[in-house]
Amino acid sequence: FKGGDTCEYLLSSGRFLGEKVWQPHSCMMHKYKNSEAKNCLIDKHIVFIGDSRIRQLFYSFIKLINPQVKEEGNKHGNIPFEDKSASIKVDFLWYPEVNGSMRQRIKSWTEGSVAKPHIIVAGAATWSIKIHNGSNEALTQYKINITSIAPLLEKLAKSSDVYWVLQDPVYEDMLSESRKMITNEKIDAYNEAAVRILNSSSRNSKAKVKVFSVSKLIAQETIMKSADGLHLPESSRDTNAMILMNVYCNKIMKPIDGSCCQPQPPLTLIQKLAFCFFTLSIIGYLIINLIHRNNYRKNKSCTDLESGEEKKPAISTPNVSTLEMLLHSFCKLGLIMTYFYLCDRANLFMKENKFYTHSSFFIPIVYILVLGVFYTENTKETKVLNREQTDEWKGWMQLVILIYHISGASTFLPVYMHIRVLVAAYLFQTGYGHFSYFWIKGDFGVYRVCQVLFRLNFLVVVLCVVMDRPYQFYYFVPLVTVWFMIIYATLAIWPQIVQKKANGNCLWHFGLLLKLICLLTCIYFLSYSQGAFEKIFSFWPLSKCFELNGNVYEWWFRWKLDRYVVFYGMLFAFIYLALQKHQMISEGKGDPLFSNRVSNVLLFISIVSFLTYSIWASSCKNKTECNELHPSVSVVQILAFILIRNIPGYVRSVYSSFFAWFGKISLELFICQYHIWLAADTKGILVLIPGYPMFNVLVSTFIFVCVAHEISQITNDLAQIVVPKDNSTLLKRLLCIAGFFSGLLLFSAMQDQSRH
Repeated sequence: FKGGDTCEYLLSSGRFLGEKVWQPHSCMMHKYKNSEAKNCLIDKHIVFIGDSRIRQLFYSFIKLINPQVKEEGNKHGNIPFEDKSASIKVDFLWYPEVNGSMRQRIKSWTEGSVAKPHIIVAGAATWSIKIHNGSNEALTQYKINITSIAPLLEKLAKSSDVYWVLQDPVYEDMLSESRKMITNEKIDAYNEAAVRILNSSSRNSKAKVKVFSVSKLIAQETIMKSADGLHLPESSRDTNAMILMNVYCNKIMKPIDGSCCQPQPPLTLIQKLAFCFFTLSIIGYLIINLIHRNNYRKNKSCTDLESGEEKKPAISTPNVSTLEMLLHSFCKLGLIMTYFYLCDRANLFMKENKFYTHSSFFIPIVYILVLGVFYTENTKETKVLNREQTDEWKGWMQLVILIYHISGASTFLPVYMHIRVLVAAYLFQTGYGHFSYFWIKGDFGVYRVCQVLFRLNFLVVVLCVVMDRPYQFYYFVPLVTVWFMIIYATLAIWPQIVQKKANGNCLWHFGLLLKLICLLTCIYFLSYSQGAFEKIFSFWPLSKCFELNGNVYEWWFRWKLDRYVVFYGMLFAFIYLALQKHQMISEGKGDPLFSNRVSNVLLFISIVSFLTYSIWASSCKNKTECNELHPSVSVVQILAFILIRNIPGYVRSVYSSFFAWFGKISLELFICQYHIWLAADTKGILVLIPGYPMFNVLVSTFIFVCVAHEISQITNDLAQIVVPKDNSTLLKRLLCIAGFFSGLLLFSAMQDQSRH
């Protein structure tokens, strides 16, 4: 389903999500703040011309600029408004009927003697119905008058934005006796006349009077809450004003979460080069594939005419070459990236705003937990945090985070705080896993570092190029990348202390603890010295990686939020491996981790700690204050979960293969959701099938998971080619990669210069 003209949809159709949240058909509406409204309307003159309903819209509109404005003054007269700080003028002109007076005022703007307003919002009808007691003659005269005004409005529409507001329905039971003649039947007749006559002389012209008909839909749902049956309640008026602001300002301000009325962004130079590269990869793969097929046909076994036996070919089918594998991977990746671009950059598919309800978050959570328990299998090994268990942990956490994102649950503080613990748990695993590897293996070679960095960053680098987004936008990958390098540097710098060396002399354990204390000191210093942190990451070319919206504040905030948890992961790994070495824990199948008494005590403490943290997180009132405490206390729930999951022998011996499967592609799921499951860079929801929300989620989820799985396989295949084990070959590849990034920085600088 093509997105179509989202401006037209915004002005004409939509539905309510809950009681007060309006969802336009096919696109997302941005909620404008006062500062944004002023920036958009700077040096603009806006005119509202019409009756009391237009006056209501006028007040709601100017409150978006200045919330302190009060509805006072002459109700049946002109009302001026001016914001001198932004040079914005907004006038309400009292013309309750479409008549000669209104025509004369509109005509004055077309003649050039008076400056034309930049935006004109007009509409009237109920007074004509009321004054003439709903007579047919009044309707005939209305048609004549609007016919005379229409060409003037169409002429103004060539240089200004002109909106004609259709009449909202009334709640007839609440109307006073003096308004009983204003019926919905009469209103429909007047609206029909306005729609038929307006733009009749400019059907094929781009300059048209925009018919503001969405107000009718909003009124149908809310008019029963009206105070007098005629005028809309305040929340509905505010929605209409916000729609008006989106129609005009989205193309100027280009908010990420305001896809309505936004034109498709032009392709950048880097995006064009990426398109050419993927196109050549697809063509190259097809050519090689055709050559191999032809060779296979030539060498295919043929029947001997004399004996009737098949002769086998002398040459066997050739193995897949490195070049073919490379082109095959880039061919698939090119098709996948096309889908990414169509979903979240081209105006092809629809997008909608998120709307949080408790059921939209908790029901899917219960559903996936039941599925996870259903797919329970025995683990291959029963060690603490074995591979299957960590994959399972990553899997269910990733699924919960995905549900959290699509349901918009960040608005509910208790859920937000628990999700922050899940993100911290990922980083805890980063500290635990990488420390364990370096400590046990003692492998600090370049190959290992390059493999990890490639697997973490490949997809994000491709998306930065294709989707024209900064590296820091995908904040989690920079976070785990930097922490991996910190872990590596901590353990690799002299003296290199590994388990093999420490087993020979216990003093080396104290040396390692000293290194960890130095690391903790550095983390503490940087977390309370924003200036020093920003200076480190503001140096070029680091600034190109970590800047977002022109500064590194977002990067500092993300890093600071979970600053201690990687250190906790490293410390936990050190303590666990030391206990394991000295045989102080029992990891046999079905055996509790410690003696029964110790296990029971630790299990009780863990359950109490886990629940205590949940109670504290659920009682959070202020996000800022809770975020300040989070880095220090999140480890409580993480350690409690690890002990609950590993102390009982039976629990440690089983895992959920369902969650583990998702855990193996958790990084790809986290990154891909930005563009092909959610929309507008996670601010909204992708709509492949409009009108059927549940079916849409099922279809988009299926595609999203398949794509993430395919990208995981492509990354693994390319990692073997791009990062070979041979050091001399690896060095050449690293020089090529350095050249690629140098070119990327050069083209990026050229793009920035052209934009400015």
